[in-house]
Amino acid sequence: MPIQLDNDYGQINVSDSCIATIAGSAAMECYGLVGMASRNGLKDGLAVLLGRDNWTKGVEIRQDQHGVYIDLYIIVSYGTKISEVANNIRSKVTYVLNDVIGLAVNEVNIFVQDVRVST
Repeated sequence: MPIQLDNDYGQINVSDSCIATIAGSAAMECYGLVGMASRNGLKDGLAVLLGRDNWTKGVEIRQDQHGVYIDLYIIVSYGTKISEVANNIRSKVTYVLNDVIGLAVNEVNIFVQDVRVST
C-alpha cells in the first residue's frame, strides 16, 4: 500500500518498495553494518546476506492510523557495539527519509539477524 503525502501542490504517493530502497541505502552507509538480512528468517541457522539488488527484502514497511513503522533486518560486524550500530542506523534512516521524501517515521525497529566478521 503506497504512502500518501499531501502538500500545497497536491498529493504524492510513494510506494513501499521506494521507501524500502531509500531506507536500505541509508542503513548501508552506517559503520558496523555488514549487510541486510532476509526477513524471511534463517536458512540452516545462518542469516542470508542480501546483495545490493535485494536490500528491500531486508526492510519491511508498515503503516496504520498512527503512522509509519520500518523494520530493518541486519547483519552487524563482529567487534562493534550492537546498540551503537542500531542507534546510528535508526538515526540515519529517519533523517534520510524525512530529508528525501518528507516522510515522518514513527519507529525504526532493528532486528539483528547475525554477527559476522567483515572482510
